[in-house]
Amino acid sequence: MISPTEVTCAKSRLLSRVGKIPGVNHLHAIRALEKAGFRVVREGKHTVMSDGERILTIPRHNPVNAFTMGGIVRDAGLTPEAFRKLL
Repeated sequence: MISPTEVTCAKSRLLSRVGKIPGVNHLHAIRALEKAGFRVVREGKHTVMSDGERILTIPRHNPVNAFTMGGIVRDAGLTPEAFRKLL
């Protein structure tokens, strides 16, 4: 049986790997990802972007949740520092 402490530790390790990028406007995120080589494929309630290899989905609300933005940046193959430089 897994204890609640082990679950909490596993969750915090996962969140620390994802990273947090707080307070990013979705339009600024899209522009930064375009600088990184991604192009808009489709827009609706979410914006879908691709670089031909990866597909990213960015929610169109402001600001984008910090953990969500961290996951998008990780999926794009960027570090949080590299993404902040593109903003």
